[in-house]
Amino acid sequence: MRNLFIVLVAVACLCGCDRRSEAERFADDLMSRMTLREKVGQMSQFAPQTGVVTGPEGEPMDLNALIKAGEVGSVLNVKTPEEIWELQRLAVDSSRLGIPILFGHDIIHGCKVIFPINLGSACSWNVEAVKESARIAAAEAAAMGIAWTFSPMCDVSADPRWGRVSEGSGEDPYLAAKLSAAMVEGYQGEELADSTTIMACVKHFAAYGAPEAGRDYNTVDMSERMFRDRYLPPYVAALDAGAATVMTSFNDFNAIPASGSRWLLKELLRDELGFDGFVVSDYRAVTEMIAHGVARDTTEAAYKAMKACLDMEMVSGSYLNSVEELVKEGLVSEKEIDAMCRNVLVAKYNLGLFEDPFRYGGAERFAGSIYRPEDLAFARSIARESMVLLKNEGEVLPLDGGERIALIGPYISSPRAMLGSWTAFRDYDRTVTIGQGFEERFPGKVTMTAGCGPYAEIDGGIAQAVRAARNADVAVLTLGLPGEFSGEAASMTSVELPQAQKNLLAAVKAAGKPVVVLLTTGRPMALESVIDDMDALFLAWHPGTEGGHAIADVISGDHSPSGHLVMSFPRCDGQIPIRYNHKATGRPLEGTAPDPLISMKKLYKSCYLFTPDTPLYPFGYGLSYTEFEFDSLEVVDKDNIHIGDDVTVRVRVSNVGDRDGATVAQLYMRDMAASTTRPVRELKGFERLHLRKGELRVVEFVLTAEDMSFWREDMKFGQEPGEFRLWLGNHSDATLEASFTVRP
Repeated sequence: MRNLFIVLVAVACLCGCDRRSEAERFADDLMSRMTLREKVGQMSQFAPQTGVVTGPEGEPMDLNALIKAGEVGSVLNVKTPEEIWELQRLAVDSSRLGIPILFGHDIIHGCKVIFPINLGSACSWNVEAVKESARIAAAEAAAMGIAWTFSPMCDVSADPRWGRVSEGSGEDPYLAAKLSAAMVEGYQGEELADSTTIMACVKHFAAYGAPEAGRDYNTVDMSERMFRDRYLPPYVAALDAGAATVMTSFNDFNAIPASGSRWLLKELLRDELGFDGFVVSDYRAVTEMIAHGVARDTTEAAYKAMKACLDMEMVSGSYLNSVEELVKEGLVSEKEIDAMCRNVLVAKYNLGLFEDPFRYGGAERFAGSIYRPEDLAFARSIARESMVLLKNEGEVLPLDGGERIALIGPYISSPRAMLGSWTAFRDYDRTVTIGQGFEERFPGKVTMTAGCGPYAEIDGGIAQAVRAARNADVAVLTLGLPGEFSGEAASMTSVELPQAQKNLLAAVKAAGKPVVVLLTTGRPMALESVIDDMDALFLAWHPGTEGGHAIADVISGDHSPSGHLVMSFPRCDGQIPIRYNHKATGRPLEGTAPDPLISMKKLYKSCYLFTPDTPLYPFGYGLSYTEFEFDSLEVVDKDNIHIGDDVTVRVRVSNVGDRDGATVAQLYMRDMAASTTRPVRELKGFERLHLRKGELRVVEFVLTAEDMSFWREDMKFGQEPGEFRLWLGNHSDATLEASFTVRP
């Protein structure tokens, strides 16, 4: 019978009557032999940790029973390659149709080899390096048996109170779009059927990075224009790069939870953006529509999600437990079920799982595919590039190796501080700590003491730290936030340094020796209240498995710092959210805070009474051990630019210091008079440059018509004629300026 089906399909194709892909024809053939529950089983994802799932008659069903019944499409959070193969064997050998399981996991910034948190890697502004980190993570995950990662996170955010900023690429949609696309390309490679690649998942769709008050899972409320201009571009870039799947966000959007929003998942994602993969909810997000107040019960929640074209439900079992009632009552048709099930089966077909359910994983393959020396070397390299030097008064850095170093602080020996969140398969004993990195690089020169805990003082700790500082030539303090204080459900009302660490810093500073702060954190922090106690501020983020080595590499000057911020650092909590690409308003920012006692006239501006409007460190900022100059900014053929034309911009970049080094040339643009209010500056081009001392290079950028387009007053995306201003330098406050006019 199956052979006859294949012949009929082939004949139909030759006649031009069947435009389905090979994968779709395979899926349709398979579905013709599936029961309704088997189809919805493919649309259901479960995890071993969730325990029992309520069955259709109220009886408990464990994961193994569901697999044997052919009612599991995907499993997430399995911890070992052996377990993955056992569950796959159960599905293939014991279920009626032997449909293989799709195994997924949160491979966010590495699998076994952990790279810097995504926010840190983004600070490298190195698109190819970010792509390579995803490729390595995919190879390790695939060797374990995982064929699907819930990454990249494409959510733009300017609110460091939100813990999940650690998983994204910062506050700028242009840069986030480039890096999101790179991660998709790294995970998926040239061919999904390649057993060293895995499926990417664009998340969280949509606008998850703008929750009210920076509180995770909270309401998101914005205009459609703001959404399309500022938040949508990274998702679109990842989809254009070929991402096979999309995950819905927990938040509501336009008062509808994303998992039940037909506008988001059907009209925008599929009809407008042309996405043809499958959509999965976030963890229990379907049944959370009950708590949102838009569904009375599990059945109504499942109904809303299905009608929104949500293909796979994660963990709660709502689809499996509700489908028969929904179909019986005529609320959902089996044709609609087929369309969603087909999307899942096609993805499995494209991965090659039907050809070989065991093409991913295996204990022997896994053991030979992890912690490869070349991957560790790369992890060390990208960690170096992610670190940002924010202050260096008196050129206290780099350390030349002859100094006596007092290494102080709560994170000296903490592997967790190196790794950050989302590191399910990490090995702490393979993680290089700050202390290990310093001892290897500065043998015999380092004295170590904690001084305090992350949030609590230690009896006698400060006194011991002060003694160590007085007996040293330089004090290096490891301060910041613990690794577990970033990621999901890690929202904070304050991003200032904890008081115990402030006390330690002040006491060590009073010892009279130069003070270098190594800041480990998963988010920007508000440091104005303590910045004067630091001679140097070195932002390490959570740098990954090779973090301790990478920190020592840069602190020593073996490598010059080259990272640049992708999120603004606020002066204080009250400035949050803060971003460089804000609107001008009718009373623009003045930068400095007025003195309300001098002139009341100065108060009638968009400003604070006692705090400058500007951040402590702006987007794009980062120092080096050398100096760079930007000059001769030129718009080529500026007098002959019309709608639809490209605009070529040239600039000279010189390393005028006495060391080799790297910087990032950044091009910013403003549309000076448009039909809607526009940002004061927008990033429109960048290039990472490594220049030898004394080297000069001419850098060229090309602005396309798309770069100059936006969602106009008529809610159509396109250009408008008018004046445009450009700035170029190595941060968003660059002063080198040029302009051009676009004519009709």
